[in-house]
Amino acid sequence: MSKEDSQEDQSVHWTDVAADKITREKGNKKTYTVAAGITPSGTVHIGNFREIITVDLVRRALEKRGKKVRFIYSWDDFDVFRKVPANMPKPELLRQYLRKPIVDTPDTFGCHKSYAEHHEKEVEEAVPRVGIKSEFLYQAKKYRSGEYAKEMKHALENTEAIVKVLNQYREEPLEKGWLPVSVFCEKCGKDTINTLTWPGSYTLSYECECGHKDTFDFKKKPTLAKLKWRVDWPMRWAYEKVDFEPGGKDHSTVGGSYDTGKQICKQVWNFDAPSYVMYDFISLKGMDGKMSSSKGDVITLKDVLEVYEPEITRYVFAGTRPNREFAISFDADVINVYEEFDKAERIYFGVEKLEDEKKAEKYKIAYELSYIGKLPKTIPYQPKFRHLTMLLQINNFNIEKVVSYFEKELKNEHDKKRLRVRAECATHWLQKHAPEEFKFTVQEKSPVKLKKEEKQILHEVAKKLLERGWTDVELHEKMYILCKNHNMQPKDFFTLCYRVLINKERGPRLAAFILEIGRKKVAELLKKA
Repeated sequence: MSKEDSQEDQSVHWTDVAADKITREKGNKKTYTVAAGITPSGTVHIGNFREIITVDLVRRALEKRGKKVRFIYSWDDFDVFRKVPANMPKPELLRQYLRKPIVDTPDTFGCHKSYAEHHEKEVEEAVPRVGIKSEFLYQAKKYRSGEYAKEMKHALENTEAIVKVLNQYREEPLEKGWLPVSVFCEKCGKDTINTLTWPGSYTLSYECECGHKDTFDFKKKPTLAKLKWRVDWPMRWAYEKVDFEPGGKDHSTVGGSYDTGKQICKQVWNFDAPSYVMYDFISLKGMDGKMSSSKGDVITLKDVLEVYEPEITRYVFAGTRPNREFAISFDADVINVYEEFDKAERIYFGVEKLEDEKKAEKYKIAYELSYIGKLPKTIPYQPKFRHLTMLLQINNFNIEKVVSYFEKELKNEHDKKRLRVRAECATHWLQKHAPEEFKFTVQEKSPVKLKKEEKQILHEVAKKLLERGWTDVELHEKMYILCKNHNMQPKDFFTLCYRVLINKERGPRLAAFILEIGRKKVAELLKKA
């Protein structure tokens, strides 16, 4: 166990550890800069989102301490387009742009100026829904405007030092003449450069695989060159004065890009690398391995928000340490996630107590970090997700009708909005993801042929239902008495009812289910059986 892990075990919440580490390492600053970023090489999936939400949660922890925070998110859209993802339309067209900058690749969906912009806008439109506001930086614009020309020249002047750092972790040393820059050929647009030399100052000379040769000034013509990844990352740390940035498991190994970046940043730009947190992969429950944009087997933030409320989406990440792998669930566990969030909310507002004060405090902080907007003074109404799934199916997914069931319980507009959003999420879950045992359709007429004694007991149930109003407890007890009177096992009786009502062997708790459907409606169906 690392020292930081040990600290975290003793701490209230992992975001507190991260925020304390930042202020300790970077000192008292007027503004702290926190950063994230990705190459828009394909669909930005929920695994990529973990970096964004990790930064945002730490931002909140810093702001809670009274700190001013700048959150920057870099789109590395000047990176080379290396592989056509499996889920992209017109792959044959996209293949023509391999080895060219992603920013110059067309959007084969036909809705944006470029391939890069398509994937960027999907994220930029989604993250505000979970309360994330960041300053988006587009690296292609920065490079092509000449903003980094001076930094590139500085890296070239320090090539020897950079090579020395990188070679520490290589089995084979970098080839002689290696330079910390990449060049895109002006003729073919690709990075397929056979030879590259630096005559000095802002000049680069190259020969491309296509046969084109050129010598150019990258200060006057900045559209053709950029720093290589392992140098680009530490350069931007220094350039933007980044105080905190997490990195994926693949960047966090010994000798990985963070290790080398930390050394290059200090030795070349005389800047201490950002405080760092490693985040692990996210998987989809039921799917092996990590999600991959190139394979196309991904889910996005938008997909997650179809099933989980924005606050609950945040809660899933706030309640899990970044260095722990976890799976996003779309199966029956969805119900458990909603119940867990509702529990955290009750603990936060003091409605539910925990003997373990430390655990209770973690619940409270996770809830606080999850909430979007101003926290209410009293606990919001908590419509049970499982109950909603039942009501929605009873009412043929008429959300307005379901919302009307709760009118008396709703105290304000916030309660109404939550109920509606939760009902929409429950609808999406039932229609797209829910296991079969959670799905049902109330039958208009009995789908099964019944024996005489089965009809008899069902007709008696129908008669009892019409006698008066019942509580679910009273009705449950009455059905047990009827079973005894008819010498029928309760299990057989319940199965019989479910077969008649929803054409299934089992279903929701029967007495409550009957009352939700409506006594008269159920009585009519049972009488017709």
